[in-house]
Amino acid sequence: MSVIDNNPPDRGAAATPARTPKKAALASFMGSAVEYYDFFVFGFVAALVFPKIFFPAGDETVALAQSFATLGVAYIARPVGAFVIGHFGDRIGRRNVLMFTLLLMGASTFAIGCLPTYDAVGVLAPVLLVTCRLLQGFSAAGEQAGASSLTLEHSPDNQRAFYTSWTLTGTQGGLILASLVVIPIVALPDEALYSWGWRVPFWLSAVVVVVAYFIRRRLDETPEFEEAKATGTIARMPLMPLMRNHWRDVIRVIFCAFIAAVSTVFANLAIAYGKKMGLEADETLWLVVIANIVALGTQPLFGKLADRIGRKPVFIYGALSSAALMPLYLLSMTSGNDVLMFALAIATFSFGYAAANAVWPSFYGEMFSTSVRFSGLAIGTQLGFLVAGFAPAIVTALGGVPDGGWVVISVFTAVVCVIATLAALTAKETKDVPTAELGGASPRSPRELVDH
Repeated sequence: MSVIDNNPPDRGAAATPARTPKKAALASFMGSAVEYYDFFVFGFVAALVFPKIFFPAGDETVALAQSFATLGVAYIARPVGAFVIGHFGDRIGRRNVLMFTLLLMGASTFAIGCLPTYDAVGVLAPVLLVTCRLLQGFSAAGEQAGASSLTLEHSPDNQRAFYTSWTLTGTQGGLILASLVVIPIVALPDEALYSWGWRVPFWLSAVVVVVAYFIRRRLDETPEFEEAKATGTIARMPLMPLMRNHWRDVIRVIFCAFIAAVSTVFANLAIAYGKKMGLEADETLWLVVIANIVALGTQPLFGKLADRIGRKPVFIYGALSSAALMPLYLLSMTSGNDVLMFALAIATFSFGYAAANAVWPSFYGEMFSTSVRFSGLAIGTQLGFLVAGFAPAIVTALGGVPDGGWVVISVFTAVVCVIATLAALTAKETKDVPTAELGGASPRSPRELVDH
């Protein structure tokens, strides 16, 4: 056993790379955009196409529930991926692991576009679909945690929330790109859509993976991690010090991460609900696209705000405003007023949920010290994201899609938002804590013991 020496070496030393927050934010933005392009393409197609091609003909509601279950099954793989990828992220570095997650997501997504349908191979079709989806989930488990850790550790102490907000803004970029690809595809005639059209968005993932790969490979490892490696204070088994010193933080992050269900409801379940209300598929997709385009601008602003007033108030505002606005957004789908519908979509997502979404990378990441940050973020968020992953299947099973189902959807959203708020209230504010002292670490403190 050895005690971590938290006295930082000279930042100008040759062995320690310089902080490059802008480069780190760009690499995290692009990597997240690629990962979540792939992830959101699956979500859109699961809502609109998969019920007809990967499951036996019959009850439409049953097929939709089965399709949404494949959407959620990736969240089963995520906790497994969090333990495995988090371990290596804290052992061998953030950058190397992020290269792996990028390539795994790209390969599994491209493979989905090549799968045979139910009519061709029967039950083997959904089995293969679930297998690819599990690989997507395994990859996604490490992407946000790794990108958030990397950007946070490259950022100046007083701008961590702003720079890390670009990690989640990258997910909005991925969703926008996925939407812009899917919208013309779903407008195809049924024969083209259900034969080859649905495959195109999955094949296109190869292009964006190559672009992100060359951006990410030019990024240096973080100064914080290199310092830990140079001083011999990297844990052989990061899970042990994580559970010993940060178990309360892991539990806190799990419950805070319930807030991610708002995004799943907004981007996937609301599409299915809007379709039941008589809206065209492309119109519901445009609601998601426009709200996410606006969020590209609001999320960095919420990050700046969190650097000024703190992470907790911004996160809690995002959670409570999401709960209050979601029923209004859903009801607008039956109003026949397109302006009202788009206005409420933007209010709910871009000015409500976006606040919590922008700040959580810094809010959660600052609960942990460098030696366990990747693992703590990955494990805590992915266990919490289970609720988000199965939200569409759960709410659909409760009757949340048919006419009048807005009540069930709204109550579900409110419950997860209140849980996230209560968990956030128990956290310490960390906006003024230096990066080297995050997670309770301090010079010569005995708290951070690791196996070496």
